[in-house]
Amino acid sequence: MKKREAVSQIMTENLLSVQGNQTLKDVIEIVRKNHVRHVPVLEGSKIVGIISTTDINRLTFGALFENQDGIDESIINMLSIEQVMTRNPRTVNVSDSIKEVAEVLAEADYHSLPVEEDGEVVGIVTTTDLLRYYLKQY
Repeated sequence: MKKREAVSQIMTENLLSVQGNQTLKDVIEIVRKNHVRHVPVLEGSKIVGIISTTDINRLTFGALFENQDGIDESIINMLSIEQVMTRNPRTVNVSDSIKEVAEVLAEADYHSLPVEEDGEVVGIVTTTDLLRYYLKQY
């Protein structure tokens, strides 16, 4: 196993993100169409938040109520991205080692971390990325 391999080797570079002035429907469309679980929220190229599928699932509970099919859509239309996102998410640097990133994910209750270079988001690394990397080692 390589001891000091940079997180840039395993991160997703083709980042799918939204701007804070977009809608939750935009986030849901990105999640469903691209099968991703975390969508960074940017202001220009600076990260200001992140929305996960867990955040969205907390909002959509229409299936719990009989004859209330439109309840999920009503809730999604009422709320903004800024009301749902986790603000100021923890980030890592593109040059941080995979080991350092794994330690952050293991110690915190995160499943993804935006990756920055010179203050701009250039990718995202997830627990799935780490698992795939470690599995390749065996």
